[in-house]
Amino acid sequence: MATPLTADAFVRALRDEGVRVREHPEWKTRNRNHKGRWGPVHGVMLHHTAGRDSLALCRNGTQSLPGPLCIGLISKDGTVHLLGHGRTNHAGDGSAALLAAVRAGARAPARPGPDAVDGNAHFYGFEIENLGDGRDPYPAVQLDAAERVSAAVCRAHGWSAESVVAHKEWTRRKIDPSFSMTEMRGRVATRLRADRPVRKPVYEPFPGAAFFVPGRRSPLITEVGRRLVAEGCGRYTIGPGPRWGDADRVSYAAWQRKLGYAGSDADGVPGRASWDRLRVPRTS
Repeated sequence: MATPLTADAFVRALRDEGVRVREHPEWKTRNRNHKGRWGPVHGVMLHHTAGRDSLALCRNGTQSLPGPLCIGLISKDGTVHLLGHGRTNHAGDGSAALLAAVRAGARAPARPGPDAVDGNAHFYGFEIENLGDGRDPYPAVQLDAAERVSAAVCRAHGWSAESVVAHKEWTRRKIDPSFSMTEMRGRVATRLRADRPVRKPVYEPFPGAAFFVPGRRSPLITEVGRRLVAEGCGRYTIGPGPRWGDADRVSYAAWQRKLGYAGSDADGVPGRASWDRLRVPRTS
């Protein structure tokens, strides 16, 4: 039994495990929590999409099954697309016996019991892009990503590999994912036994002063604003946001003054020296 990770702790755990992450707009607040509580959480549930180009479907869902349909979509190239955080429409009702096994850290039953428990409330759900027909391959980088995301969540919660389950183990209605869960749990167990390498932080390189012109739009500008706020230099009434404007310039000038610059050297336009000391984390 565990309280769900916060969105920030969750993405940090993925990156610490070496997962290549792409954060989609508003993923941290997109969920189905208004339909019921998310948590306590007990494990990770893996699925396959049974289709291609599933990003929009997993994010938005359908009229009868609104999105997000998972927390993350694992694409063929091994990228984990973060689409939601919280309760998502991925599991549906399933086996109380499997849930009990996961909670106990025991092996999944050979066959799921009747649908009796709401899995959306208790599992982190990940969709894996695959047709699920037995002929569509799972590239090595995709399976590696599935292993890493599963291990990342288990490591963060102190769970064993037995907390990683398949949709097909949850309910008799499903057949996904179409690979061996015994092998996947073995991979996760091996990873959890290994010492996780210390991952050095990676920062955004200086894009040049000419990048910061009024009206410039970029996700990087949002990250700059967040760092300025964290350093106590944010001068925003709304934001920060992706468009470089007066509030960003005033906030950056406050950062320059904090570093000891004055006069024209604290003009609110980033220079290499002040930029390097701000340490804006790379987000992709």
